[in-house]
Amino acid sequence: MHQKNMPLYQSLVAHISKKPISFHVPGHKNGEIFGEDSPFKDFSKYDVTELTGLDDLHDPQEAIKEAQDLLTELYRSRKSYFLVNGSTVGNLAMILASCHEDDTVLVQRNCHKSILNGLMLAKVKPIFFSPEINKKLSIPSGPSKKLIQYAIEQNRHAKILILTYPDYYGQAYDIKEIIDFAHEHNIIVLVDEAHGAHFQLGDPFPPSSLQLGADIVVHSAHKSLPAMTMGSFLHINSERISEQTVEFYLHALQSSSPSYPIMASLDFARYYIGNYTKEDIAFFTQERQSFIRKLQEVSGLTVITSDDPLKLILRHESLSGFELQEHLEKVSVFSELADPYQVLLILPLIKQGMSFPFEEAIERLRQLSSKSPRASKEINILLEIENPIDLIELTYSYKEMFNMPYEWVYIDQSIGRIAAKMIIPYPPGIPLFLPGEKITDEHIIHLQKLIHAGARFQGDTELKQGKIAVFS
Repeated sequence: MHQKNMPLYQSLVAHISKKPISFHVPGHKNGEIFGEDSPFKDFSKYDVTELTGLDDLHDPQEAIKEAQDLLTELYRSRKSYFLVNGSTVGNLAMILASCHEDDTVLVQRNCHKSILNGLMLAKVKPIFFSPEINKKLSIPSGPSKKLIQYAIEQNRHAKILILTYPDYYGQAYDIKEIIDFAHEHNIIVLVDEAHGAHFQLGDPFPPSSLQLGADIVVHSAHKSLPAMTMGSFLHINSERISEQTVEFYLHALQSSSPSYPIMASLDFARYYIGNYTKEDIAFFTQERQSFIRKLQEVSGLTVITSDDPLKLILRHESLSGFELQEHLEKVSVFSELADPYQVLLILPLIKQGMSFPFEEAIERLRQLSSKSPRASKEINILLEIENPIDLIELTYSYKEMFNMPYEWVYIDQSIGRIAAKMIIPYPPGIPLFLPGEKITDEHIIHLQKLIHAGARFQGDTELKQGKIAVFS
């Protein structure tokens, strides 16, 4: 197959060239309803439905099949799929397809909320293992092989291991030795590799768990490749996984009216990385290094690099991460996320000859030095782990929690109670409280520091009223 083809994208362009008249869904009728002056008019021409020549995501036979076959070839998987409902649907599908009710599943504690939702839907018994701590960044990191060995030794009937690799900040770890050890014990390995769709390129990027033997891998193509938001990939990578079962859940969980703009962008994203050359890598590396040098010249800024060259972390000598993000946004420089210490930038995976407004960003960042930043109090959000090999079991099973009554109590009255709802600092979307988990002093200290520092939260909470949900 030829990676320079874009079968679905090309089919859409050919369809539009016919100047079609729409008597089908969607209701904007190829953008005609938006009117001549609307910016949506031209874009909406690509927003079509399962017409002749455009194939069907849920029964691919033509352009979509060819596009997914090219994806499979590029990532060297057993079979790869387009996802139009984000990596969330990929995480849900891989869990539901791999797990049976009441299976013991080993799960990295600092996982995305979609992993936890998948565990709940599958009604499994999760055993959570806490990650190691990156004290340089003051955030959780990945697990060690020693920790996984301990978790498996303590749970020899475990069927599934779920890992997150890399983390939101681009930190990687030696995932191959963990995958190999799990397979030696007949444990299936599922990897949420949302932030690593570009790892397929190889050096200078970390290796992909897909090439290191993981059984299913999910990629958020829209996070690092030129795909539209919600565009993701799922890769089946071993015979331990049933294609038919995965496809059942993808059909059940994904929209029956998938977005053609998203799918076409996935076809382009695959084409883009499939034709990314060594010269492109050299150009990207040069542009990145130049940007870092100029950032380091901005008064008050410290630049921290990550394992993933697409990620840069900025700290300011007199601003918290949340305050730094606020100052950046005042000059229309928007970071990916902020935490109490730093902001995260995700760089563009540019190719040779492309331009990006790095210089303009530097000019705006220099305005930071002319401001009078408010002095931030020294804070320590890092949750120290007394025993890094402790395993966490939930007090109640997911089946027990499903209809269990709960109540809202003040935060300082919740210690020793059992959490009924997730509390999720977002981004990065890693829950601080797990439903069914016993609330400890450390949980409350961590939560209160995050609130004080200005963190944003998702989930069903009443934090503004100073309350959280606990089981009655």
